[in-house]
Amino acid sequence: MFPRKVAIHREGHQIIIVTGIMLLLINLPLAIILHSGVISVIVAIISTIVILAFVSFFRIPTRDYQLDDNKIIAPADGKVVVIEQVQENEYFKDKRIQISIFMSPANVHVNRSPVSGLVKYQKYHPGKYLVAWHPKSSEKNERNTVVIENEGGVEILIRQIAGKLARKIRFYVEEGDSITQSTEFGFIKFGSRVDLFLPIGTTIDVDLKQKVKGGITVIGTLQDK
Repeated sequence: MFPRKVAIHREGHQIIIVTGIMLLLINLPLAIILHSGVISVIVAIISTIVILAFVSFFRIPTRDYQLDDNKIIAPADGKVVVIEQVQENEYFKDKRIQISIFMSPANVHVNRSPVSGLVKYQKYHPGKYLVAWHPKSSEKNERNTVVIENEGGVEILIRQIAGKLARKIRFYVEEGDSITQSTEFGFIKFGSRVDLFLPIGTTIDVDLKQKVKGGITVIGTLQDK
């Protein structure tokens, strides 16, 4: 088990501080000039909601994360929007099972490794900002692809995809790194999607429209290579 921790993600520190200062500079003069009038109270309420929304978005919840070498664990919080067999053309160039998880702005946006192993491939692609559920977003949008090979030699591809609101993908691993299942490997700001490309024959343990939790929910069970 990982140690329990409640915190704000480091990607949110600057934006929360800057936004807080800006809102303070707006609210203080209003409070002084209007002497806590209706307008200043409304602005203060809106400002509080904005700050709380940012804090919620960048939260790292307290969880007991999964560790199971035979399982594929959800890389993100959200809803399963795709389960289908597709042609994966960036790395495998063959048929794979695609599992897509849509992350709304209300979800935790930390991305976690679905398996333990060695990072065999990593590539960032600048791109468009189609809505995250668009069929072409996996190929056209700003995205980052990571392939992890587990101890059994099975390779799993994870693709972080920026959505209409998300304009920045963060990733913290590169080729040659070792990573442990359910540990953080990236972050996507403000609404996005994560795709998994799994070997044909993988047992899928989730359903369409099912809500999943990163580092917790079992997506599938690996077969021996």
